Amino acid sequence: MENPNLNEIHDFLVSLAFKAGDIINNALPEITGTGSKLNSADLVTEYDRAVENMISTSLREKYPHYEFHGEETYDPARPLTDAPTFVVDPIDGTTNFVHGFPFACVSLGFAVGRIPAVGVVYNPSTKALYSAIRGQGAFLNRETRLPLKGDHVEPLSGLANALVAIEWGADRSGNNWETKIRTYEKLGKSKENGGAMVRAMRSLGSAALNLCAVAEGTLDLYWEGGCWSWDVCAGWVILSEAGGIMADGNPGVWEARLDGRKYLAVRGSPGGTGQKEIVEEFWSHVQGKLKY
Repeated sequence: MENPNLNEIHDFLVSLAFKAGDIINNALPEITGTGSKLNSADLVTEYDRAVENMISTSLREKYPHYEFHGEETYDPARPLTDAPTFVVDPIDGTTNFVHGFPFACVSLGFAVGRIPAVGVVYNPSTKALYSAIRGQGAFLNRETRLPLKGDHVEPLSGLANALVAIEWGADRSGNNWETKIRTYEKLGKSKENGGAMVRAMRSLGSAALNLCAVAEGTLDLYWEGGCWSWDVCAGWVILSEAGGIMADGNPGVWEARLDGRKYLAVRGSPGGTGQKEIVEEFWSHVQGKLKY
């Protein structure tokens, strides 16, 4: 098999993202066919399935020799492998989509050796297209190079000056829930009371768009446990190409795995200044261990 043509794949994924966006934007105001996978916080709609069907059909026709790993057709008996694989979330932020909150997107990734190589993330509500090819930089709307501040990006200077993205997730009980809640409390608590006193935390409901916000520099960090490879594959390469780094969500693990389900994303900083330090500072406030 020939080496994947990453530029061609990128351009094809962009075209599919726009087609998917049309499906999403033409959704009925009152969405029918809404159901849940885990509970009332884990929604799926007929549009998730329709978008994934369109994308998977198109990719299998054009690239029949590559694997496909999608949220709505995920089979636990067929885990992610090292083979060239399209890693797709048809609508990342389904709950936002159902409520009409304009923070949902199509997330189209391509990984080789379980390393993200191409990423396309498109928010059809705002018309924001984030994309990247490994080794070629990351861009907003194919013209503006990320991060948005270019050569004027401020160095990272600790959690006290950081805007941090977090997510509640659909799992609302057990060890992982307790770890998250106690960590959020520690992050927000004043330093006098043993906390990090982060500047602020945001929970916006889309892993892919959170990663893109870290890549563009409008968020400083994003900590997540429980999401999947299709949530992060596309955003990961966009983040990396914008100078950001991805560590594991659990303390002490610098090499995050695409299918590891635990992530700590940090924005780019001049010469990497402060990235290692802020990761270690964040880890020091994680209360327990995420077990996925």
